Amino acid sequence: MNIFKEIYKVIKKYDKIVVARHIGADPDALGSTLGLKEAILNTFPKKNVYVVGTPAARHKYIGELDKFTEDMYENSLLIVLDTPDIKRVDGVDVNRFEYKIKIDHHPFIERYADIEYIDDKASSASQLIVELIKNTKLKLNREAAEKLFIGIVGDTNRFLYYYTTYKTFDLVSYMIKETNLDFTSLYENMYLRSLHDLRFQSYIIDNLTLTEDGFGYIKLDQDILDEYGVDVATASNMSNNLTYIENMYAWAVFAYDKVNNNIRGSIRSRGPIINEIASKYNGGGHIYASGVRVSDFDVVDNLVLDLNEVCKKYKEDNNILN
Repeated sequence: MNIFKEIYKVIKKYDKIVVARHIGADPDALGSTLGLKEAILNTFPKKNVYVVGTPAARHKYIGELDKFTEDMYENSLLIVLDTPDIKRVDGVDVNRFEYKIKIDHHPFIERYADIEYIDDKASSASQLIVELIKNTKLKLNREAAEKLFIGIVGDTNRFLYYYTTYKTFDLVSYMIKETNLDFTSLYENMYLRSLHDLRFQSYIIDNLTLTEDGFGYIKLDQDILDEYGVDVATASNMSNNLTYIENMYAWAVFAYDKVNNNIRGSIRSRGPIINEIASKYNGGGHIYASGVRVSDFDVVDNLVLDLNEVCKKYKEDNNILN
C-alpha cells in the first residue's frame, strides 16, 4: 500500500489523535503539527485532535497548542512530526499510545513508531504534510495552508537552503492554487522583530568570537538573556541571522536554558558538515543545521574545539587560504 494511503487509513480509524513534535519548537515543528490538525479536522470534523508540547512565545502567531491530559493516552493515535529520536519528543510518553506514526525529514536515528515515513531529502516536515494531504483524501483549507507555508519558509529560510527542490515549489504552488493563499501577509509575523530582539542581535554580533579557522560562536548566560529581555528560544533562533559573514563557515549560539538547567546550542554551517559533531554530543539534525543540549559551558568549550576542527578541515579540503 502507498505510504500516504496507509497513514490516511490509520488517521481515519482513530477518533482521538495527538500530534507531537520535538523539544524546542521552531516554525516547521509548529507549522507542520498545527497544519496537520487543521487538515484532519477539515476532513473529519467530529474527531478530537490535539497538538501538544511546550509553547514557544516567539512563534505564538502560528497557532494555539492544546494542554496535554492523561486521558489523551487512552485508545488514541500519536503522530510525531519532525523528530528523529524518541528522547526529543516533547510533552508525551510515546510508548503509552495505542498506535504511533512518525513523519520526519531528518536523517534516520531510531525507530519508535508503528509506521515511519522518513524523507531526508525533503525541505521540512511541513512539506511532507502537504505531500500527505495532496496524495490522500485529507482536505486542505486556508488555515492549514498558512501554517504549512510558514513551516516550509522557516526551515528553508525563505527557500535559500540547498534542500529546497522543485518538489518544494510544486507543493507550495499547489497550496496557493487550492486555497488562494495570501503568502505575502504571512512574512510580517515571521520576520517582525522587537527593538529588544534587534538590540540583542547587535550584542551577539559585537561579541561573536570568530576563530582563524572560520568558526564563529557566542556563549550567553542568564544574565545576558535577562538584560535584553529574551528567552532561550529567541537566542537560539539568532543563529539563522548570521549566515553571510565573510570568512565564517560554521557558527553556533550557545544559551543557558533555565527551565531545563542546561545549555542549548543552535549550530549552522555554509559548508562544513556539522551534524556528526552534534551527534557526538547527543544532539543531531541536518548536515548544515543542527542542535545540541549539553550540561554546562565546560562541555561547550569542547564542542567549540571539535567544530573548529571541522571548519579547519573544510578550509584545507577546499584550498581556502584566508
